[in-house]
Amino acid sequence: MAPRMDLIGLAVADMGRSLAFYRRLGLDIPASADTEQHVEVTLPGGLRMAFDTFDVIRSFYPGWTPPPSDGSAGGSSLAFACDSPAEVDAVYAELTKAGYHGELTPWDAFWGQRYAVLHDPDGNGVDLFAANPTPPAG
Repeated sequence: MAPRMDLIGLAVADMGRSLAFYRRLGLDIPASADTEQHVEVTLPGGLRMAFDTFDVIRSFYPGWTPPPSDGSAGGSSLAFACDSPAEVDAVYAELTKAGYHGELTPWDAFWGQRYAVLHDPDGNGVDLFAANPTPPAG
């Protein structure tokens, strides 16, 4: 049997702050989880997402250091599908208004999507996208 993707894990500095961000993106996470050190949620389709505080990571990997929270370590991101280009714009506006870092404002990508990039509170890239029936001019 081949390995299968089962879980996406994120290390977080502040559990409550990180979970608030992902709730705004539609993840169903109970408020009681804000004070936990390890939180798992099952996403539609069965994939799981886990959040661990820095202290939990250090409990089994004492030399671990967190990546910079400005997103400069880059390389990976989570992508959230939206139902329309207008929803990409609205979600981006809502999250940046709430104080989250907007990396790339929504744009009409040449590959046929409305796209935007944010950072979660720990600097992880989070992309928003939707099919865009109106290709960019030019």
